[in-house]
Amino acid sequence: MSEHFSGAVSVFHDRRLPETAVPAGYAALIHAYRLPVPVPRTLSAIGTKHRIIEQDSWRIYTPRHAPEASLEGHLTFALKNEGVDLAVLKRLFLAVQEGEIAEFVRQKPTGIYTRRIWFLYEWLLGRQLKLSITDKVSYVDAIDTDLQFAGIGTNSVRHRVRDNLPGTPEFCPLVFKTPALNEFIAQDWKERARAVVSEVPKDLLARTAAFLLLKDSKSSYVIEGERPPQDRIQRWGRAIGEAGRAPLDQQEFLRLQGIVIADERFVRLGFRQEGGFVGEHDRDTQRPIPDHISARHEDISSLMAGLIAFDHAAENDLDPVIAAAVLAFGFVYIHPFEDGNGRIHRYLMHHVLSRRGFNPAGLHFPVSSAILDRIAEYKSVLESYSSRLLPCVRWEAAPKGNVKVLNDTADFYRFFDATPHAEFLYECVRQTIEQDLPNETNFLRSFDAFRAGIESMIDMPERTLNNLFGFLRQNEGKLSKRARENEFVQLTTEEIETIEELYRASFREGA
Repeated sequence: MSEHFSGAVSVFHDRRLPETAVPAGYAALIHAYRLPVPVPRTLSAIGTKHRIIEQDSWRIYTPRHAPEASLEGHLTFALKNEGVDLAVLKRLFLAVQEGEIAEFVRQKPTGIYTRRIWFLYEWLLGRQLKLSITDKVSYVDAIDTDLQFAGIGTNSVRHRVRDNLPGTPEFCPLVFKTPALNEFIAQDWKERARAVVSEVPKDLLARTAAFLLLKDSKSSYVIEGERPPQDRIQRWGRAIGEAGRAPLDQQEFLRLQGIVIADERFVRLGFRQEGGFVGEHDRDTQRPIPDHISARHEDISSLMAGLIAFDHAAENDLDPVIAAAVLAFGFVYIHPFEDGNGRIHRYLMHHVLSRRGFNPAGLHFPVSSAILDRIAEYKSVLESYSSRLLPCVRWEAAPKGNVKVLNDTADFYRFFDATPHAEFLYECVRQTIEQDLPNETNFLRSFDAFRAGIESMIDMPERTLNNLFGFLRQNEGKLSKRARENEFVQLTTEEIETIEELYRASFREGA
């Protein structure tokens, strides 16, 4: 098979290499078998220097790392150095002859990498090769836990492989162990959140939780470019407050969409019965200009069943924030509904964090608020996969400005690299624990002090007090001339000076 593999190149799939080098591992297999798959975020090649270079989404290895120019050689190199890419592997296994895989497993039936290849072949394709192991050998993990996050695992006696894949063949995105994620996990943000909460009196914590819930609901609508009435924001906030109480199923997804969509006249509720995309339309022709093409509607049932199974897996042992990123971003790429996908996508983050006991009881982190603060980064994370997926989707314009997908794309939504998504969500969680939670608590403490001071001076209804506070906050602690002459004309000059001083004392660090 050596004639299939590329020689030295300076450009691969529109990506410039840091130096001229020979593609290896997944890059070599994608080229040799013309695999129509999203190209991995990081590719490998063999250079001429005797040091490994990591630059511009490439890892250039030394000549001594060069694999044999064969299917087995590059597959082994990929599993050893690049981890498991299920989308590439499935398309590769469909492209090669069954006998090719069986033959090199027969040659090395006890080999660590051949057993993993054998297991992954049967796991992905759902069919068995005519192979067996007679020698007793130690079990090897399907996922190398030095490279990627995995589940607890169950032994596959047939392959002598521990199946530690965190999902099923219907849905199993994977996440690499990066320095950032390893550090986040080591910092134990779950316990840090509990430490912050333990210092807050229960009544104040309850009010903080209510404010944060409302803030999160409002932010989720703002991300979608919507300004709904307050009752819809509160209704969605109540739904977020109940996140994690029950496992997901199809009916729960339909219930959530019903809460999000207030007016059903122009939106068909339920899973899509046609194509879907995220993007714009040409102004003149109304032809779609997609940034992301959603899963084919024919595949939604299977994909959502896999996503639900992932949520139900009590022993997948994934870190809660990583599991939340996999589930939530997997959902938004599938985009199963005509409308409401974005808000439900962010709801799923709450669902996983709450269900797995990450956030303190009764408190939901305002993740949408943190996302809104990082909106450019959020869009970049979404595009980190959509931009690699889009070239693999063949489509044509459909009626009503929609798209119709012409090729089989289901695997691209089952299997993707969710590493950037996990890192981003961890950043958001850290922000909510380090900043949003203490800031909201401190604000309420300051407001309580301000209100107590006012009540000791003047009998003032809550509504009027809130109005007074609003004027002071808008004008940096000073009551404007207009407010003095209108709403608060009855206050004396001395009272106004005392109130302004009270505001400054209560909000020393700024309101």
